[in-house]
Amino acid sequence: MQIHRPSDARGRADFGWLDSRHSFSFGQYYDEDHMGFGALRVINEDKVAPGAGFGTHPHRDMEILSYVVEGALEHKDSIGTGSVIRPGDLQRMSAGTGIRHSEYNHSKDAPVHFLQIWILPERGGLEPGYEQKTFPPEDRDGRLVLLGSRDGGDGSVTIHQDVALYGTLLKPQASVSHALAEGRKAWIQLVRGTVSVNGRTLKAGDGLGLDTAGALSITAQEDAELLLFDLAAQ
Repeated sequence: MQIHRPSDARGRADFGWLDSRHSFSFGQYYDEDHMGFGALRVINEDKVAPGAGFGTHPHRDMEILSYVVEGALEHKDSIGTGSVIRPGDLQRMSAGTGIRHSEYNHSKDAPVHFLQIWILPERGGLEPGYEQKTFPPEDRDGRLVLLGSRDGGDGSVTIHQDVALYGTLLKPQASVSHALAEGRKAWIQLVRGTVSVNGRTLKAGDGLGLDTAGALSITAQEDAELLLFDLAAQ
């Protein structure tokens, strides 16, 4: 089975200071055919105006990832973390039993463009936590690099769920492949560029879900950046 989620079919919220595209149901956008993909619950592509952002608000029982495409995102939370997230960084915040945080555009002059990703944790009631790591572009050039995983292996951030998150940067005609095992499913989110996945063309903002075991072959038609989630089939 393949689920193609074209960029222009996503939900949208435009508040002036925030332009957000929702791959799955979120907030005021509801689509019973797109409620998530396994443990993957939210992929929002957000563009936030200079100096604007999300004021302090609560979360619980969710693994929340932030992946910055352009600009810089400033984070503060109730467990004492303060950081700036830039391109190449992956932030993981475990909301667990409860956490409050804010996210603002760090710049007063330029917008910030980032993906906000929510993953259901393997169990409720986890201790709130925070982790952030940098993955230089030269390391991701032409190869799938493990950015997040259940055990935090290979320098990845720890995600409290049976999921492996990979990222890559591809030049035109460059290819990467991923073996999807039995009992697994994959979601590919194309951040920018154009790629072919097993013959299907994806453009920037598109998502593709697959649940058939076998090799996934990804070839760039132009400079491209993407995320690949390997999840337990639920």
